[in-house]
Amino acid sequence: MFLVALSFAYFAKALSGSYMKSTITQLERRFDIPSYLIGVIDGSFEIGNLLVIAFVSYFGAKLHRPKIIAVGCVLMSIGTFIIALPHFIIGRYEFETSVRWVVNSTLNPSPCRAGSAADLTQDGKLTQVPASGCEGDSNLSMWIYVLLGNVLRGIGETPVQPLGISYIDDFASEENAALYVGCVQTISVVGPVFGYLLGSLCAKIYVDIGFVKMETITITPADARWVGAWWLGYLIAGVITLLSAIPFWFLPRSLPMSGPQGTEKCTPEQTNDHTNFIEMAKDFIPTLRTLLRHPVYMIYLCVTIIQLNSLIGMVTYKPKYIEQHFRQSASKANFLMGVINIPAVALGMFSGGLLMKRLKMNIMRAAKFAFGTSLIGYVLSLFFFAMSCENAKVAGVTLSYNNMDTISYDQHSVFTACNSECLCSASEWDPVCGEDGVTYVSPCLAGCSGSAGSGKNTVFFNCSCVGAAGNFTASTGQCPNKDDCDRMFPYFLALSVITSFIISLGGTPGYMLLIRCIKPQLKSLALGFHALATRTLAGIPAPIYFGAIIDTTCLKWGQKRCGGIGACRIYNTTTYRIAYLGLTLSLRTISFIICIPGFILLSRQLKTEELNGIHRTLANGGTELEALRKEECVFSNSDQSQQTSDNSTDRETRL
Repeated sequence: MFLVALSFAYFAKALSGSYMKSTITQLERRFDIPSYLIGVIDGSFEIGNLLVIAFVSYFGAKLHRPKIIAVGCVLMSIGTFIIALPHFIIGRYEFETSVRWVVNSTLNPSPCRAGSAADLTQDGKLTQVPASGCEGDSNLSMWIYVLLGNVLRGIGETPVQPLGISYIDDFASEENAALYVGCVQTISVVGPVFGYLLGSLCAKIYVDIGFVKMETITITPADARWVGAWWLGYLIAGVITLLSAIPFWFLPRSLPMSGPQGTEKCTPEQTNDHTNFIEMAKDFIPTLRTLLRHPVYMIYLCVTIIQLNSLIGMVTYKPKYIEQHFRQSASKANFLMGVINIPAVALGMFSGGLLMKRLKMNIMRAAKFAFGTSLIGYVLSLFFFAMSCENAKVAGVTLSYNNMDTISYDQHSVFTACNSECLCSASEWDPVCGEDGVTYVSPCLAGCSGSAGSGKNTVFFNCSCVGAAGNFTASTGQCPNKDDCDRMFPYFLALSVITSFIISLGGTPGYMLLIRCIKPQLKSLALGFHALATRTLAGIPAPIYFGAIIDTTCLKWGQKRCGGIGACRIYNTTTYRIAYLGLTLSLRTISFIICIPGFILLSRQLKTEELNGIHRTLANGGTELEALRKEECVFSNSDQSQQTSDNSTDRETRL
């Protein structure tokens, strides 16, 4: 029963964690925040975890562990609900657009208008709505609720793994414990698959579904302004997490031992530890000092911190990279992550453990195997640089209005002679696709004098900036990808799956290297310190600085309703690709360089241990030889005594 409950809890926490990763684009657009703030929100989970991990790991084992896990699941659920809370506090989502259509209108107004921006039409068909109610606008701070909810999720998740695994290890037989732990770890891999699939489903649904008429929505899921029903997935994940807490309230503090007859396990409740806290503290400092002076462990720690920085940053923004570079919808990007990438990682980890067992790898072979798989994945990842798509053709942003040359964007470059008669805003982003295959920032900046239709089917005509003749039409939304970019995307996916699988092959052998390179009495401390260091130095900062670097590649920022810069609408895909992939691979390069002295030190350590083993064997052999000699001496003396006794008897007989 406990195994089923723990597996469900693992599934719930993995689902909500991966769903958070899948919604970073939606949160960025909904709250009009840059990518680095999304990185802060994402890293806040690790902050919450670090706040209580030492307290929970130490005191939780001495209390009622199932109930502590239940409390953690409830906290995770509350945190997930808090993340969804802003949707019900703030108003409806209003994406920026330069033209609004009134439902009762029979004629659409001209996007290109002369005169003052304050002018209104007498029939009320076109209105430039002022930003009213900005004094009470809460979009600026609503993302803080998401951050606090994620911190609470991190606090609640803390007891699930250490207390759950220790409970299994204490009360399961030794031969079954490994199987049970393997089942739980497998479930933790299945959870992210469903998390990304849930993210894909919710990204297709408009954020205010049920509260707005969808025929009035002029954007599609592929649009940079689209926001899916991000809050819906958090409600679902919160309910699942809350349900996972229920069984733990009814489980006992301890279970009957299932070990072999004649053997007993010591549980935290049964351990009679007379060591006081001061004595434990005195032992802790020298032990930690010994651990930190272990050269192989410290190099391993540095390598894994750097590689996890690369991995976490890459995984966090990979769906966003697929969206921006290959111009796929958020729904499709999340679907591909859940269906293709994560199963490849799970298969790689399982296969790596199986190979390690079949090949009976020692510590050096495991280190070489982990290094080799990581190096092969690194070399294959270099091909991602060649899988490029051209920047979207956006007039005044990525190329000039004559469609001849690339330009460096500034706010004034969107104005030209063909739209000089129109009163346009350079800050708005309401793209239209011209007949010439070029995207224009807005119908007004395209010089369109009229429009027909409504919603997504609106067509703009007499656009003075579109085409050489200056009288072509334009439709809503950005122009679609070129065929060569669409053809490149399947190759990107295939290479992504292959590299994910190969790199994951070395995951299990690499982790076993951590366990085997240190003395058994230092193992628990080494694992705990490794988890603490990687979360602090990789889990928290990586999403932040990756997001900050991605922000530098933005070409056109959105405009908040009440003024100020919002979320990025379009990136320089070439610069984005170089920055994102370059940072990922640069970190791996540094880790490979550090591995070189690591192999040298590991080889010396193994030789030293081997020599010490030989000396111990010789010492034991010498001791045994000395004992044999003593026994021979005893037997020899005994024989001599016996001979002397026999001779004496003979003499007596003769006499």
